[in-house]
Amino acid sequence: MSDSDLIKLYSARILALAADIPHHGRLAAPQGTARKRSPLCGSTVTVDVVVKDGRIADFAQDVKACALGQASAAVLGGVAVGRTLGELVAARDALRAMLKEAGPVPAAPFDGYEVLLPARDYKNRHASILLALDAACEATELALAAA
Repeated sequence: MSDSDLIKLYSARILALAADIPHHGRLAAPQGTARKRSPLCGSTVTVDVVVKDGRIADFAQDVKACALGQASAAVLGGVAVGRTLGELVAARDALRAMLKEAGPVPAAPFDGYEVLLPARDYKNRHASILLALDAACEATELALAAA
């Protein structure tokens, strides 16, 4: 990877997102918790949720990831509360398609993932970028099953 590729990949916008992750931490009494790890880089994301009326009412995430994984978690953290499992799954699938199949940016309110378009060319970073949404989907599934 050349220096110009690194500069493109780690833009100021990505680094700003990574430095300010909404809902960072853990919930005291989650209904659903999921931890996801990328074996390639060792990044991990743990998501806690509380669901009310089929929507995320409370959300927290413990993120130990590279800047791209942190930026992805920041985008999710900014929009997770109020979302349904269906919306999360659609966003995860759209993000995966955006990265792996040159698909479009996920629809609003998940369109903030547009910032990660430069990561398409770096397949070894895709798993880290998907961690937060993967964990959020699983945690929400578990919360709904427990209700």
